[in-house]
Formats: sequence, structure tokens, C-alpha cells
Amino acid sequence: MSATKGSPAPAQPPTGDDSNAADILLLEGIHAAAAATMSEFGLEATRRDGGLDPAALAPQLGRTRILGIRSKTRVTPPVLAAAPELLAIGCFCIGTNQVDVAEAGRRGIAVFNSPFSNTRSVAELTIAEIICLHRRLTDKSMSLHRSRWDKSAAHAHEVRGRTLGIVGYGHIGSQVSVLAEALGMRVVYHDIAAKLPLGNAQSMNDLHEVLAGADVVTIHVPETPSTRGLIGPAEIARMRPGAFLINNARGTVVDLDAVADAVRRGHLGGAASDVYPAEPATAQGDFTCPLTGLPNVILTPHIGGSTEEAQANIAREVAIKIARFIQHGTTTSAVNVPEVELPHRQPDQHRILHFHRNVPGVLSKMHGLLAENDVNINAEYLQSNAEVSYVILDVDPHHVEDVRAGLEAIPETIRVRTLR
Repeated sequence: MSATKGSPAPAQPPTGDDSNAADILLLEGIHAAAAATMSEFGLEATRRDGGLDPAALAPQLGRTRILGIRSKTRVTPPVLAAAPELLAIGCFCIGTNQVDVAEAGRRGIAVFNSPFSNTRSVAELTIAEIICLHRRLTDKSMSLHRSRWDKSAAHAHEVRGRTLGIVGYGHIGSQVSVLAEALGMRVVYHDIAAKLPLGNAQSMNDLHEVLAGADVVTIHVPETPSTRGLIGPAEIARMRPGAFLINNARGTVVDLDAVADAVRRGHLGGAASDVYPAEPATAQGDFTCPLTGLPNVILTPHIGGSTEEAQANIAREVAIKIARFIQHGTTTSAVNVPEVELPHRQPDQHRILHFHRNVPGVLSKMHGLLAENDVNINAEYLQSNAEVSYVILDVDPHHVEDVRAGLEAIPETIRVRTLR
């Protein structure tokens, strides 16, 4: 049960204990471990395959309290406006670009993700592509599928002794670095933040040094305004003739038309991409890409993190974050609201969870209301960002419904929950 301000809202449902009141909808074939993990916390979820576009999603969310999605479902401001009961969104993937996280935060809706659980899977795919490109394995395989026996060592190379350039030396990039060195590769990298090199990897001063010095370049950066179009015609022109380019990061980072032109001209010896500027919303959707049909080009349908191990890890991680938020109010690791956590409350206490606009005087109003109702505060923790504040209070169980009604009436209130 919750009160949400800032947009037209339906009549409020009866107030009461919110700790187990969670109608959970999991879309896009989220791994069964998510529902199983939630069940361990006493929360039951409904799973569905496939994503929904915003027009189809909005009507599904009238009474939904928890929404679980992967990368295809778009949660826009109109969708959020149609979901007055929504408490949290679980992005069962690395990114949260598919959600308007700022608008969700303004509505007191916490957004959780799993930024690192599929790190190993993406790193292993990248290493596999490095080897396949150097040996032209996909071309050899397709030749045999066409009944052509093309047994030749021409343009096939070992990766040992070759130089790998990594753009973005975070959790994935650094794991790729370690695996590549184990294969005998020399590793150079560039990151906008200072990162301690693992093994014998060498940090380069700028992107251009990496591009010019590598036999194969792999991209592992997030999607931000500064990374959109990071690799275009000018950057590709700086790469060694015959070098390979791999993008398993975000589809907006690399100009695929420029890559296709470089492959056709022979400037690039091949490429691999797991991500694209526009991707089908469903598994059966039509796909178009400038790279289709080109030699020594590996195209995969955004499966970098799609291993059973990664999806199970992601499912469990995000499900636990959601369960802790539902049952304890914990927002630790949320991407869009202040991170607040209190130890488990004592059995004889009630917990108040209060989102409000970050303006002066709100906490004073809350304390005054509690004092008027002779309610003692046993624990309290407040955190704020530029727009929203979130406070957890553990209080004595006196006049809780009156307190809740009073908190909902404070003009700056966004959302109130109580846990018993």
C-alpha cells in the first residue's frame, strides 16, 4: 500500500501492513531462479515470456507493485504514470537505459539492476570472438555448410603474441585482460578513470594510442553521452590495417556503417558485434544491420550475458534486492533513489518508509507529527539526492494508522509505506 503524489492517482486502497503486499510481474523470460528466490521470502511472482511495448505495458500495471524486465521492455513516463502502485523495478540485466530512472525516482520507485553478475559470460564471449576472428572460423564453418572444402591457412593466425586493445577497463574489460594474457596476448587498455592494471596489461594515455597499437580492439564501456558514437570513421581509420573490432558493450557506441565500409575495403580484417543501435523487441523480430553478409564478421543477438550461469546469478541478485526492499525498505544499490538501510527492526516495532521531495522542513514536520501522536522513534536514517529524500524510521506501535494518514497529508510526501 502506498501513497504517491505528483500525478493523478486513483482512490487509495485500505491502509495497513505493506510487508508482504507485492503483486510481482516478471517479463521477458526472466530466469526461474528469480521467482524461486522471491518465494523463499514469501513473495509470489508471475512470469511471462517476451517484452511489451509501452502502449501494451501500461494497462498491465494498474495494480502491479514490482515489475521485472530485461533489456527490451521500455518503461517511459506515461507507463510510470499508469502504475500508481508500483514500488520498484528490477532490471534483470546490467543496464537501466530502458527505464526512465529519473522519473521513477521522482515517484519514489526504486530501480535495481545487476551490474556485474554476467561479467564472466561477456568476457568469455569476447575471448571466443578474438580467436574466431583470427582463425576466420565462421567463414570456414559456412563454407562447409555450403559443401565447400576450404582447407587453407591463408589469413589464419594464432592469438599468441598479438596485441589486444581494450577500451573500458571495468569489470568486464579487466577480466578479458586476464583471460587474454593467459592465451599469450599482449594487452593495452584505456579508461577515462585511473584503473590499476591486472597482470602485465599497460594503460595508454588516450583512445587513439589503443586503436593505433592493437591487432584487435574490444569495447567495454557503458552508454553515456560521451560514449555515443565513440568509434566512428576517424577512429577506425587510426586502427592497423587488417585489425579486428569487437563491440559487446552498447549498440550506440560504434558506427556500424563505418565498420561495414572498412571491412569491405579491407582496412578491417573482420568484426564482431553483440549489440546494435536498434534491436528487435521479440525473439522472432526482424533484424537488419549494415554488417550482414560480410566476410569474417560475427553477429550475435545480444547474448553476451545469456548463459544459464549468468542469468541465474542475475535472477537471484535482483530478486534478493527487491525482497529486501519490499520487506525491510532497503534501497542499497538502487540506481535512482537515495541508498538507505537499517538493521532488521525489533518484533515490537513498526517501520515507516517515507519518500519526499528534498526541500527544507519535511523532517521537522514528520517529527512533529510523531510527537503529537506520542510515538517514540527508536531508529532513523535519512539520505537525499538532488530531488528526493528517503527516510526509514523504526517506531513504537502506537497510532500507526493515524501517523500514516498524517504523513500522507504532508504536501511534500511522494510515497509512504509501513511495515509491521
